[in-house]
Amino acid sequence: MIIGVPKEIKNNESRVGLTPAGVAELVKHGHTVYVQHTAGENSGFDDAQYEAVGGKILPTIEDVYASAEMIVKVKEPIAPEYPLVRKGQLVYTYFHFASDEELTQAMIKSGAVCLAYETVQTPDRRLPLLVPMSEVAGRMAAINGAYYLQKTKGGKGKLIGGVPGVKPAKVLVLGGGVVGEAAARYAAGMGAEVIITDVSLPRLRQLDLETPANIHTLYSSEHNIRMELPDVDIVIGSVLIPGAKTPYLITRDMLKLMQPGTVMVDVAIDQGGCFETSHPTTHSDPVYEVDGIVHYAVANIPGAVPNTSTMALTNATLRYAVALADKGWKQACKDDPALYKGLNVVEGKVTFKGVADAWNLPYEPLEL
Repeated sequence: MIIGVPKEIKNNESRVGLTPAGVAELVKHGHTVYVQHTAGENSGFDDAQYEAVGGKILPTIEDVYASAEMIVKVKEPIAPEYPLVRKGQLVYTYFHFASDEELTQAMIKSGAVCLAYETVQTPDRRLPLLVPMSEVAGRMAAINGAYYLQKTKGGKGKLIGGVPGVKPAKVLVLGGGVVGEAAARYAAGMGAEVIITDVSLPRLRQLDLETPANIHTLYSSEHNIRMELPDVDIVIGSVLIPGAKTPYLITRDMLKLMQPGTVMVDVAIDQGGCFETSHPTTHSDPVYEVDGIVHYAVANIPGAVPNTSTMALTNATLRYAVALADKGWKQACKDDPALYKGLNVVEGKVTFKGVADAWNLPYEPLEL
């Protein structure tokens, strides 16, 4: 198969779809891999490294899309890329269709096969291609929350871990999944007093047993969340419903319960956000205020640490990429139920229910 790795053009997105190690593995399996000139540069991988393992460099993004049967990316195509995606082409990346109607309609129109990292799900309900970026995003959420808590950045002027004789900051983490646990552990490691919420009692028990003593668990309900907000310093939203729009856990009226300078980090923004007042921001303009509350809602948080993120992502996506290239997407998805669940839009049809429901589109499950 001919595989293309274009350079990411989303705002400040410095990751790349494959590391040289990933390209080497695909070449070893007999596939041709075209990498756009400087695609890996911002992640620490130059063209020579790709060429050394058998990759071929193409000068433009148009050349890559035109040449490849399968596109391997990190983030969803954006408007300039829509015309480049063609009928029958397999696009393997994060899509988050349920938060972007324009993208959904563009991919339906393209006739491409859109296989979304975020909905690849194993029979035990794990999300193997979301986990590595969730681990990065959770850690970064705690770091950014602490950063914007500084008075010079619009926050309360608190040091997240406090100092002897001065209490640490209080961090509320909404959602006890991979992102939430990573955020809670990092915040706790910086010395914060952390409360993590979830609706699953077994998960809360597990977190209670396995996390440090300065992480406390709380059952997630609107009442319980409201009770914590008056003295919270950082709120990290990490709720996920795979492939579907995220529910709002913090509504506009709840902002008045918080003190000015409280920082809210919405890691769920790429699925619509779990704060009603959230809207996507970028690394170049990451924060804004609503009613005195600082909102950080960057949709590609791991893009700030592209070297780490690219290697972690390739570690997870590569074995599926090899299967797709070796067998073709139909056979690979037939053989692997996890990959089958990654099919969101196929040749003009919406094949994932969460996406269909989000935009009131016909849901047409794919029969292989």
